Amino acid sequence: MIIYIHGFASSGEGHKAKLFREYFINKNEKFMAPSLSYIPELAIQTLEEIIKNSQEKVSLMGSSLGGYYATYLAHKYNLKAVLINPSAYPYFTLQKTLGFMQSFYDGSSFQWRESHLQMLKKYEVQEPKQENFLLLLQKGDETLNYKEAADKFSKAELIIEEGGSHSFDNIERYFDKTEVFLR
Repeated sequence: MIIYIHGFASSGEGHKAKLFREYFINKNEKFMAPSLSYIPELAIQTLEEIIKNSQEKVSLMGSSLGGYYATYLAHKYNLKAVLINPSAYPYFTLQKTLGFMQSFYDGSSFQWRESHLQMLKKYEVQEPKQENFLLLLQKGDETLNYKEAADKFSKAELIIEEGGSHSFDNIERYFDKTEVFLR
């Protein structure tokens, strides 16, 4: 089973989740993209329950903050993970979003607090098992500096492209690559 982990203020119904869901379902692969709580501890608890209750091999995909969560879970459970423009240090990058935020998909609002940043620090992985990761990075990411993830995962399989955006433009080109890596 492949679990896709969405980014900050996103949902399991986001654009990339829908694209990957369609691709993997057409390949007869079990695929799940849960909509997670904005509270880091609750998001991790939900994902851990899914992993622990799975009857089959689990692989992860994570985008942005979801990449950070995927790193923690891949490390803890020795899983493979594809990280798409991942946030390497969200407890720093998400400081600028403190206060009331709106979900990108359903318009609901929530308050992002300093305590949430502190929760994120608990999931830091100092030395990720590099061979378990494939990173898809675009230098044109307007939200995160791709170099932070490239440095943290310098011995992982890295695909770094010029241009692009935080959403990772034309992700469809890497469907087959991600499928092969996650096997």
